Amino acid sequence: MLMVLCIYIVCRCMERAHSMDDVKYGVPAAAEIAGMTGKEVLRAIIDGSLPQPPIAQTLSFWITEVGDGFAVFEGEPGDHLLNPMGGVHGGWALTLIDSVCGCAGWSLLPAGVGFATIETKANFSRPIGKDTGRVRAEARVVARGRQIVSAEGRVLGKDGNVLAHGTSTLMVSR
Repeated sequence: MLMVLCIYIVCRCMERAHSMDDVKYGVPAAAEIAGMTGKEVLRAIIDGSLPQPPIAQTLSFWITEVGDGFAVFEGEPGDHLLNPMGGVHGGWALTLIDSVCGCAGWSLLPAGVGFATIETKANFSRPIGKDTGRVRAEARVVARGRQIVSAEGRVLGKDGNVLAHGTSTLMVSR
């Protein structure tokens, strides 16, 4: 049950880069991911063998790559993410950083081991608007201990400029 909860919390903002009709949403049963490492679960989400978390539909970003201690997401800002001033809410970029950093950390964890974010910090470098276009978020693990994993993430515009950057600290749960 803890692993299913970790999938929902950590990867809550992912969807495949296909039409919405092709994407299935849901939270996999514990039996579906039993024996899978974090990286294997993430690869199964990328290839569509496992469903995207339901919140991915709302936040419109998804995982596109995963490696050892590395993850990449893409996202599409739009009207559904606007704050009262007409810009994309900063919480979207923060959640994107938290998610990509969490998945970078999870990619290093063995089967049956989950985690929870205990802190995420972000700096917003440039405004993100509804017309910014597709963004790319990249994260790498920078420190890994038995109980704590730290990762750094960046959200990049299509021109490669940094829109936001930050860190996440993850607590490993066995």
